[in-house]
Amino acid sequence: MKYNELIKEAFIARKSSYAPFSHFHVGAALLTADGKVYRGCNIESAAHTPSCCAERTAFFKAISSNERDFKAIAIVAAAADTPQDQYEYCAPCGVCRQVMAEFCDLDEFEVILAKNEEEYKVYSLNELLPLSFTGKDLE
Repeated sequence: MKYNELIKEAFIARKSSYAPFSHFHVGAALLTADGKVYRGCNIESAAHTPSCCAERTAFFKAISSNERDFKAIAIVAAAADTPQDQYEYCAPCGVCRQVMAEFCDLDEFEVILAKNEEEYKVYSLNELLPLSFTGKDLE
């Protein structure tokens, strides 16, 4: 799958965002190694801590469907009324990066931060989470 196709899926996911408190809507599209796409959006709670980021929503949907082999994730985000031509790059939070590290190869997994389908940056997970803590550290 091409990056712009995965970014398009992230924009579709963003439409389902539930962000009545921050008004910051995030969409993510997670690509499995066999080409399946799992969409995720951020879901807020008035109590804040039960809220879930779009990236983790996508991962949890995939994991609960027995997926374990991931290739890339595209992330798009902006305040509710931001015109699409004014989006900025939005990196995943630390908690989401840690979840990615649990299930993805740090050097091979691609994190795509997008303003739109033509403007994006691609990072390895290792670039976004250097000196990560994984299950190997518990051995």
